[in-house]
Amino acid sequence: MRNTTLGYLLAAASLTILLSGCGSSGAKTGDSGQKSANDEQTFSVVAKQEIPSIDASVTNDVVGWGVLKNTSEGLFRADKDGKLIPAGAAESPRISEDGLTYTIKLREDAVWSNGDPVVAADYVYGWQRTVAPKTASEVAYLFESIKNYQAIMDGQAPAEELGIKALNDYELEVTLEVPVPYMESLLSLPPFFPQNEKTINKSGEKYASSSEHMVYNGPFVLSDFEGAGTDTKWSYVKNEKYWDQANVKMEKINFDVVKEDATALNLFQDGQTDDTVVTGELAQQMVDDPAFFSQDMSNATYVEYNQTKKEFQNENIRKAISYALDRQTLVDQVLGDGSIAATGLVPKNMSFNPETEADFVKDSGNHLKYDPEKAKESWEKAQKELGVDTLKINLLSSDADSAKKVVEYMQGAIQGTLKGVTVEVSSVPLSVRLERGNQGDFDMILVGWGAEYNDPSVFLELFASDNINNSGKYNNKEFDKYLKTSATTDAGNPKARWTDLLEAEKVLMDTMGVCPVYQKAEAHLRNPKVKGILPSGPEYDYKWTFIE
Repeated sequence: MRNTTLGYLLAAASLTILLSGCGSSGAKTGDSGQKSANDEQTFSVVAKQEIPSIDASVTNDVVGWGVLKNTSEGLFRADKDGKLIPAGAAESPRISEDGLTYTIKLREDAVWSNGDPVVAADYVYGWQRTVAPKTASEVAYLFESIKNYQAIMDGQAPAEELGIKALNDYELEVTLEVPVPYMESLLSLPPFFPQNEKTINKSGEKYASSSEHMVYNGPFVLSDFEGAGTDTKWSYVKNEKYWDQANVKMEKINFDVVKEDATALNLFQDGQTDDTVVTGELAQQMVDDPAFFSQDMSNATYVEYNQTKKEFQNENIRKAISYALDRQTLVDQVLGDGSIAATGLVPKNMSFNPETEADFVKDSGNHLKYDPEKAKESWEKAQKELGVDTLKINLLSSDADSAKKVVEYMQGAIQGTLKGVTVEVSSVPLSVRLERGNQGDFDMILVGWGAEYNDPSVFLELFASDNINNSGKYNNKEFDKYLKTSATTDAGNPKARWTDLLEAEKVLMDTMGVCPVYQKAEAHLRNPKVKGILPSGPEYDYKWTFIE
């Protein structure tokens, strides 16, 4: 899903960066963690971006997915140890021998916050709404393994023919085109959540525009949210109608958007917030503080080139830019939060060879090297091929401090290495960055994507020629061939599928169809009294959180 560094997607959703003139040193903040913004089972979090959307059929960013994962719920969710367990489902599914049919019994005590029971028809409606072409969903591709998905996308079948059926009020049947080894993980994601048709019809165009025009079936309800893309304060309030409300300890979680790092630090030190992200100099200063910790993320941050434009259709200019980036310096000196220099698109410590258990990154090898001489050589070739002496590039990112620092570093690295190339940086609010990315209104764009399930395809499929998230319009037949084979012919053969995905990444990197930059880690200052926050993909699940 799209992160906000990434730009995720993604942009930089929850990163912050270099805080200069922040006042105190790390020693002082050890005491600040003892102050508290919480009152009994209440605490406060600094958010780095506004919520672009809370509509499960269209939301495609880390902020919106975080809201949905805490206020809504699908068939499965992670327990407090991170293990996937039935949630909306009453038990594990019955799976046919060929792996194509899932029969899922729903729990009968689940209700919406308006009192309606959560029934099988809510799942059917939600899924059909997401894949309906008129919805123009950026997350509809997640349904590609469901029967008749492609026919629906091609306009050859109505959304009602998607492979999901309500056998009765509390039993679903899901039919696949091919076996999917991570199917239950998919079913835990927001696009697969049930949706309340009555609320959507009643709200009309106002649906999901504010907390008033939503209904919830998760641990919390969203409160005080008054406008997608604009509101800077909102809260999660315990949902007393949630089927498992006895295990939800938090009464309220307050969120406040603060984009200025110095301000966020001051709020934490003054006890006005309990959790804020730190990067750069601040992370380095606070590393010994009792409130400091760093969370590894299966999250790739990369630059997409707009390949509808002649200059970025040129492979050599794409390679020149990649060779000009010293990724290790970037993660060490600019981010300083434990992030890892990228060697390919797929992150480390996420997916492993089904036979040898080797990390995908090890099997794939290092595709990305800092080499100023090769950068200059590639630029010279590009100049001849394009018939130009100079090139002006606009580099787009979100306006989070971290994202701004990253693109400023890239600006200096590219201009300092490639004589004649000028890079102009545009840092805009996340909602604007997402819109411009969707519309192809960019030259280069800083994007991030977080893995919601541990498979290389999470990242690689983004650059299939027909994927709606392929904002730069990379188009390579060989790459598409390997991806398609991995999802069809070799879907049931783990060894062959692994090879397909390795070959797909090799093609993508050999052509520099996208420019990976780093694998994100997220460093926090968090009140030590706050316990049980569960990383959930690139977001956080607060169902199991409590104040000690």
